[in-house]
Amino acid sequence: MQASLAQQCPAQPLNISNNSKRKALKSIGSRSSFATSKTLTSDRLCASRPRSVILSNRRPLSADVACASTSEMPSGLSSILPENTVYENVTNYYGKVLSTSKDLKTSACTAAGRPPEYVRQLLKAVPKEVKDKFYGCGVPLPSGIEGLRVLDLGSGSGRDCFVAAALVGENGSVVGVDMTDEQLEVARKHGPAYCTETLGYKENNMKYIKGHIEYLDKAGIEDESVDVIISNCVVNLSPDKKRVLSEAYRVLEAGGEFYFSDVYCDRRLPQEVVEDEVLFGECISGALYVQDFIRYCRDVGFTDPRVLSTSKIEINDPELKRKTGEAQFYSITYRLFKLPDHLETLCEDYGQVAVYKGTIPGSESAYQLDDHHRFVKGKPMLVCGNTGAMVGEEGLVGSPSTSQSLGIDQFITAFLTVVGSQSLINPQAIPQVEARVARPTSGG
Repeated sequence: MQASLAQQCPAQPLNISNNSKRKALKSIGSRSSFATSKTLTSDRLCASRPRSVILSNRRPLSADVACASTSEMPSGLSSILPENTVYENVTNYYGKVLSTSKDLKTSACTAAGRPPEYVRQLLKAVPKEVKDKFYGCGVPLPSGIEGLRVLDLGSGSGRDCFVAAALVGENGSVVGVDMTDEQLEVARKHGPAYCTETLGYKENNMKYIKGHIEYLDKAGIEDESVDVIISNCVVNLSPDKKRVLSEAYRVLEAGGEFYFSDVYCDRRLPQEVVEDEVLFGECISGALYVQDFIRYCRDVGFTDPRVLSTSKIEINDPELKRKTGEAQFYSITYRLFKLPDHLETLCEDYGQVAVYKGTIPGSESAYQLDDHHRFVKGKPMLVCGNTGAMVGEEGLVGSPSTSQSLGIDQFITAFLTVVGSQSLINPQAIPQVEARVARPTSGG
C-alpha cells in the first residue's frame, strides 16, 4: 500500500516490523552499486524531499511577484537586462577585468569547501594557469564516472574538465562549453598535453566548444547525448536560467544527472542590485531565489532536486555589502536526476530497502547521495520511491549507460530476503549479473 509522507524525516536504518511477511522484491534498479528491495511493512519511513537548510520562512522581497504562478515568474535576467548585455558583461568581466581568482571581491567564486581526497590528488596535476584562471563556488566532480560522457556548462579555463578527464578515463569523454575566448584559449592550450602526457592517454579526450549554455542545440549538443552534466558557479550568470535547465534535461540521457554548484539567494533581489555589473560578475546579483530555482527544476522535468552541500557566501567589500543589504547568499551543490516516469513530487513509501555495496571509487566505505542520505556499506536503509529510483538502475549511480560503458560487473543486481523481523543478507548469495555489451561513447 502506498503512503504519502507529509513531513520530512532523516533517513533511518532498517527497522523491519515483526509482522513483515516473507517477501522481498527487486527494486526499480538493476546492475547497481546498491542492492534494493521491497518489503511490505516497516516502522519508519524515509523522506526524500530535499531539506532546505537555508530556506527560511522569509517572504520574497518582491511582493508583486511573490504570489505569481510559475509561468509568470521571471525565468532569468533577460526579464530585466537584454540578453546581449548580459553576455557582454560576463565576457568582459571574466575575460578582461579579472586576471586571476585573487581579483575577486566576494567569496562567491571561491566558496568551495575542501575537495575530496581523490579530487585533491588529481588537481595537483592540472596546469597552474588553468587553476589560476578558474572561478567556482563548489566541487561538482562526482566519483564513479569512468567511461561516461561528461558535459561542463560554462567550463571557463577548464579546471573541472581536466579533473573529469581523469575520472572518466580513456574510454570516457569530456566536452566544455563556454563563451569567453580568453578562457577557452587557456583550456585548449593545455588540454592535449595533459591528456596524452600527464594522463598517458593515446589521444585527447577533452574538447571545448564556444557557445552559450542556454543554447546547447546551437553548440551542436544532441538530445540524450551525455551521461553527466557538471557546472561550477555559472548558471547564475545566465540571462535565462530556466532555459539552461531545460537544455540540460534535453541533452541528458535518461538515468543521467546534472551535478552542479551555484549561487543562490534567500529572496528575490531588487532591480538595482541585479543591474550592478560588479555584483553580477561576482556571481551575486544573478543568484536565483532558491524556491524559484526548485520551481524551474520541476517545470522542466527535474522533479526531485537534491541538495548535496551548502555553504554561506561572504561579501567582503563594504560597498557591495551595503548594496545587498540583508540578503543572504549561499553556494549550494545540487543533484538533478533525469528519471522520466520514476520520480514523484512527494516522497512515497513503497517499502523499499537499499544496501550500498561499496563499489564506487572514492566512496568505498560509504556513499553520500545528498545531505540527508548517507549509505554505509552493507547497512540496509529504508528509502522512498524517489531515492530507490536514484540508486537503482534508473539512476546514474547504477544506470544502464554506466554499466554498459564500464562493461564490467561493478554494478550488479542484488536481492534481499526479509524473513519475519530479520533481514537475511548473505553477500556471497548476491547474484552476479553478466556485464552488458558496451555501447560506443562519443568522442572527446
